Amino acid sequence: MKSGEPSGETPLAGRILDVREGRFISRDELMRRALGSRFVILGEAHDNAVHHRLQAEIFETLVRSGRAPALAMEQFDREHQPMLDAALARGERDVESLADAGRFDRKGWRWPEYKPLVTLAALRGLPILAANFSRADARALMKSGRPAAGLPTLTPELNAALEKDLVEGHCGLRPSPPLLAGMIEAQRARDAQMAQVLATTGPAGAILIAGSGHARRDRGVPAYLPPSMQGQLLSIAFLEVDPSSRAPGDRYRQLFDLVWFTSRADREDPCKGLRMP
Repeated sequence: MKSGEPSGETPLAGRILDVREGRFISRDELMRRALGSRFVILGEAHDNAVHHRLQAEIFETLVRSGRAPALAMEQFDREHQPMLDAALARGERDVESLADAGRFDRKGWRWPEYKPLVTLAALRGLPILAANFSRADARALMKSGRPAAGLPTLTPELNAALEKDLVEGHCGLRPSPPLLAGMIEAQRARDAQMAQVLATTGPAGAILIAGSGHARRDRGVPAYLPPSMQGQLLSIAFLEVDPSSRAPGDRYRQLFDLVWFTSRADREDPCKGLRMP
């Protein structure tokens, strides 16, 4: 067995997998890869504190190296970008005020976990970008019954994959066909919006903080970047594993560039009491 090749002898938690090469790499190598990438997507489980700590570590490493990437966040909706820009333009550095300006949903997004990222960006005077498709636009799109404007035609294969993702994400509950179709279009629009935000940054690029599904190269944000930019992107997913999990196999091939395995967060059953609207 080659050095670094995945094996079933060592638990996965804490290890970093280079998906394309099928080998484990060091933290230093991951940092070097991030430093050499114009865009870095850090895909998280939103309620895992370890993921947030690792995101902050990577962001801080980039900034300390002399890079000045924008901080793009799924947690800010695009409609609030003008207020964020105005706050930053007047020299606002108080992170609570910046969160207010961007209408950060502190309860829904667990503000203390994201605050270190915003603090570092504010202290360094880096752009803070609202990356998410607005909730109002998403609701309107879901109700319209129309495909999202400006996106490639939805193929049967992509439709089936996104449908599976959404049903599994809602604990196996299947919404009505019209609602499910609208949810699929809203998901596509959300990924396309995040890609557009990345594409409009300058040579310094950006770090994108988003759920791990948005980091997928096959149907997440990278898929909506112009082809010329896809090679400048590093997709890192932080994925939870059970303590006994070992060999990852090929399940992540073509999904991400790197996978950083972590322990699971302690959480209540997210499916308890869930009902579809």
